[in-house]
Amino acid sequence: MQTTPRNLRLHIGLFGRRNVGKSSLLNAVTRQDVAIVSDTPGTTTDPVEKPMELLPLGPVVFIDTAGIDDVGALGEQRIARTRLALERTDLGVLVAEAGAWTEFEDALLAELRGRDVPVIVAINKCDRAEPDAALLARLREEGVPAVRTVATAADGVAELRAALLAAAPADYFDARRIVADLVGPGDLVVLVVPIDKEAPKGRLILPQVQTIRDLLDNDSFCLVVKERELKPALDRLKAPPRLVVTDSQAFLKVAADTPPGTPMTSFSILFARFQGDLAEMVRGTLAVERLTSGDRVLVAEACTHHPIGEDIGRVKIPRWLTQYTGVRLDFTTVQGRDFPADLSPYSLVVHCGNCMGNRRELLSRILRCRQAGVPITNYGLTIAYSLGIFERALEPFPAALAALASSRRAGANAV
Repeated sequence: MQTTPRNLRLHIGLFGRRNVGKSSLLNAVTRQDVAIVSDTPGTTTDPVEKPMELLPLGPVVFIDTAGIDDVGALGEQRIARTRLALERTDLGVLVAEAGAWTEFEDALLAELRGRDVPVIVAINKCDRAEPDAALLARLREEGVPAVRTVATAADGVAELRAALLAAAPADYFDARRIVADLVGPGDLVVLVVPIDKEAPKGRLILPQVQTIRDLLDNDSFCLVVKERELKPALDRLKAPPRLVVTDSQAFLKVAADTPPGTPMTSFSILFARFQGDLAEMVRGTLAVERLTSGDRVLVAEACTHHPIGEDIGRVKIPRWLTQYTGVRLDFTTVQGRDFPADLSPYSLVVHCGNCMGNRRELLSRILRCRQAGVPITNYGLTIAYSLGIFERALEPFPAALAALASSRRAGANAV
C-alpha cells in the first residue's frame, strides 16, 4: 500500500484557522510526528503530505495545510498554497477550536461543500471549552458529521477515523478502471511503448505500468511492443487484439499499422477519461479549429519532469498544432501545481494525462476552465486531432463520440 501511486490515493485535506490543532490532529491520526507542532500561530507554512494506509479504506494521502486566516504578504502566499490544496482534496476535515466557531468557519465549510467535497468537522481542544450545542445540532441537520477531539491527547481520534471511513466515497477505489472496462477477461490488448530519450532508464512510465496492472487485475492478456514491432507482432497473432493502446507520440505509425476494425487509442486519452472528463475534453479539442494568429495556448503538465530533446509539451505539440492551424500561436507551459488563477488570456488549455496528479485536481481545473469560458483538452486528444485520426482514436468510447457529434451539430446550427 505504501507504494501505491498518489494519483490512486484518496486525498484528505485538513483545513482551518492557524493554531487550531490541524498538525497535532494529523500526527495523532497517523501516529507519527509528520508535522511540526508549536503554540506559535503559522508554524505550518507549505502543505505537508503524508501517504499512509487507512484501514479498511486503503491507501490515502493526508494534506496538512497552513492556517487559511494567515496574515501579511507571506501569509497571503501560504493561503494561496492552501487553496491549491483544496483543488486536490477528495475528503475535507474542517478543524475548529471548541467554542470559537464564527462566520469564518461557515464560509470555509460552504466552500468545501460548494466543491462537492464530503466534509467532516473536527471540534478540537475540547479539554479547554465545550463545543456549542446549537452548532452541533445545526451540523447534524445539515448532514455534516462532527467529532470532538483533543489532538494532543489523541482523544476522539478513533471517532475521527471512523467518520473518515464513513464519509469516503464507497466506490472510490473500485469503480474507476483505466482500460479493463473496455475489454473482457481473456481479451488481448496490445500496448505500444516507444523507448525514446525521455523514457526512464530501466522502467516504464506510470500510465503504462498502471494500464498493465489494470489489465492483469481483469484477467486480460497484454502484449507490450515498441512502435516498430507492432506490425510484425500483429501478423503473428491468430486473431486480432481487442484493443491497441499507444503512446500518443507514435499515433501516426500505430494508426497506419493497426488494421481497420481493430479499435485503437492512446494512454493519454485513457487517462483523460480515468482522471478527468473525456467528453468535456473532446468538446474542448474542437476549439483548435477556432485558433487564430497570436492566440495564446496554455500547456499544463501535472508533473515536474526535466524536458529532454523533443519534449512532447514544449516541442511536439506546439509543432503539430502550428502545422495543423497554419498560424503563429503563443505557447505557455506550466508544471506541477502551477496553474494560472486568471485563464482569460488563453484561447485553449492543453493538459497532460495527469498521471502524477489526482482526479479531483484535474476536475477542478476543468471546472475553472469552464467557468472562464476557456476550452480544455489533453495531449492525446490534441495530437490525434492534429494528425487527422481523432474519430479513430475515440472509437473505443461511444459516449465521447456522441459528445463529439453533438458538439459538431451545435456548431453547425450556430453558423
